[in-house]
Amino acid sequence: MIRQRVAGMPPWTMVVAAMLSMQLSNALSVPVIDQIGPAGTAWLRMCCGIVFLWLIARPAIHSLRRKDIPTLIALGVATGFMTAFFLAAVDRIPLGTAVAIEFLGPLAVAGIMSKQRKALIWPLLALIGVVLLTEPWRGRIDFAGVCFALIAGTCWGLYNLFTQHVGDQFSGISGPSLTIPVAALATLPVGLPQVIRGEFTWWVLPAVAGIALISPVIAFGLEMLALRHMTHTAFGTLLSIEPAFGILIGLLVLAQTPTFMQLSGIALVVLAGAAAQRDGRRTTEHPPNQEQS
Repeated sequence: MIRQRVAGMPPWTMVVAAMLSMQLSNALSVPVIDQIGPAGTAWLRMCCGIVFLWLIARPAIHSLRRKDIPTLIALGVATGFMTAFFLAAVDRIPLGTAVAIEFLGPLAVAGIMSKQRKALIWPLLALIGVVLLTEPWRGRIDFAGVCFALIAGTCWGLYNLFTQHVGDQFSGISGPSLTIPVAALATLPVGLPQVIRGEFTWWVLPAVAGIALISPVIAFGLEMLALRHMTHTAFGTLLSIEPAFGILIGLLVLAQTPTFMQLSGIALVVLAGAAAQRDGRRTTEHPPNQEQS
């Protein structure tokens, strides 16, 4: 019953819920980053995510085909480093700014994958909004933080490409149950040393476990479901709303107050995202190998 209700939701509502979940988990990760570092936090989130995913949906090992394995590995690696580099950016620059810079990755994918020239209007409008959100003309921005966000954006663009393919083959959260273990393994060399060197106090593990339930479990699962029904262009441009959610969550959770110019940028990216989702449904669906447990 729950699976039918989720499957009946419009794809754009799944994306919105996933974005809110993702940014909430990132904001809640800030205190944990102070204890065990961004890579350590990302790695522990992946490890806890594995536990939840395997409890909810056992990995669909029996349904794996040889041709699916490279994409699953690529998605897992992109997911792991997207999370690690983004948390490294959040450790240095405001959440909304980090999301806006990171968004340039999926924005590029949206433009490249578009089959209609008029569709490029919405990524362009979103790009203007991203510029207003980042306010590059104001003061000094941490260069390392910007670089970390750009690398995370590159991983985010790759994540979107591979997620659609995996979502076509594995329904629900059976896909993340296969890719998140790869993400944890990929980030282990940088994550585990930070955990060992950090201040691993009693509250860190339950905090990370709660954050992991929000993301990767809920957020990545919803994104994978949504991408089975949306084009790359519509999905990528709809994600332009995420910098707005980043600023909103940054304000509510981290007390990071946006400027008037950033609010103007929010209006532009929301307009672009709303316009893009009108033609967002895919015309064909591929039956998945594994039904959601």
